[in-house]
This record gives sequence, structure tokens and C-alpha cells, in this order.
Amino acid sequence: MRAYAALAEEKYNLPTYPVLINILKASDAEIPTSYALNIAGLRAIQDYRVINLWEVDVEIVFQQPLPSLLPFVPILKGGDNESKIRDTLRILRADEQLNQLETVLGFFATFVLDSAIVQQILRWDMALLEQSPWYQEIFSKREARGELRGRKEELYSGIELALEIKFGNQGLELMPIISQITDLQKLKAIQQAIKTVNTVNELQQILSTDLT
Repeated sequence: MRAYAALAEEKYNLPTYPVLINILKASDAEIPTSYALNIAGLRAIQDYRVINLWEVDVEIVFQQPLPSLLPFVPILKGGDNESKIRDTLRILRADEQLNQLETVLGFFATFVLDSAIVQQILRWDMALLEQSPWYQEIFSKREARGELRGRKEELYSGIELALEIKFGNQGLELMPIISQITDLQKLKAIQQAIKTVNTVNELQQILSTDLT
């Protein structure tokens, strides 16, 4: 972001206002609003505004109007319903300059509605959309994140059960610490360590050194 802002300012000889737009919510992690680098006591800082589309009220798009945001209506706040998507489709089809965005609208509609409903609303073949590289890339990432979350939950449950069986309530007191660990390999190591340690203190030592 710092590099892009500097290049734009240099090229156009105008001040820049950097904005980071996030389209889809990937996690609940806090999104930073600045970049900072410290080298030998010298600091380089770049602030930027963050706009998360899922936090933007869908009504703003229709009231302004903001035609560039119309294809994103399904993922805006309050736009995840059939009525709003149909309203958006009518606006796009009424404007020759916007009707080409119908495919993008259909793509994002599949995130909030069943594909069969989207197909019925837009009246075109969903198979064509699903073959697009963009569609496949985003959905493969979503599936990968889902598998990762599922594996983590499975490990958390296994660890919790092992702690309760071996150490009772005293062991379960470690779960708030363990639940902060997201690395799968570390979670697997904890699961194995529970089998070998003899006391909760031994496990605590492991958590405070190798696994934190």
C-alpha cells in the first residue's frame, strides 16, 4: 500500500488518499489500518482507510446512486435476499453500460442464495459461471478455509476430551490457552503431549515454551 501510494503521488504530482477495499470476509481477525516499518530508529508509516463491503449498507447503493457497487449488492449489509438482487438486476439490465455486470452480480449472489434460485432470477446457465477461473479460485479458497476450520475444531474437541479424561477440571482450565493456538502442527503436538505427560504442570511448561 505504501509503495502504490508513493508511486501514484509521484506520477500525478497529487496527494493520495489510500483505501483498502475488502470484498469478502475471510475471518474475524482485526484488519489493520496502517503499515509501519522501523529500521535503525527510522520509521516509515502509511495509514490507509479500510472499507469492508460486508459492513456497507446496501441502501446506500440505491440512494446515491453508486452503480459501481451494484454487482456487489448480494454481499453488502442487507443485500443478501432475493428482492434486493432482483431490484439490482432490473437496474443493470436497464442500462447498456451496466448490463455486462450481470454476470458479476450472479457470481456474488451464489454466496448468499442457492444456485438454483440464482439461475431462476438471472435466467442463465450457472454452469458457465462455475467454469470461470475467478469463481473456481474463490470457491476453492473458501473450501480450503472450511476444511481448515473443521480440522481445528476437531483437534480442539479431541484435546478437550483428552484433558478431561486424564486431568479432570484442572486439565480443562488449559483450554482457554490452547484455543488461542491456531497452528495445526502445534495442536497435534499438544494432543500427543497429553498422552505422555504425567501432570498438568508438565503440560503447562510445554505450552509456555515450545508451543506458544
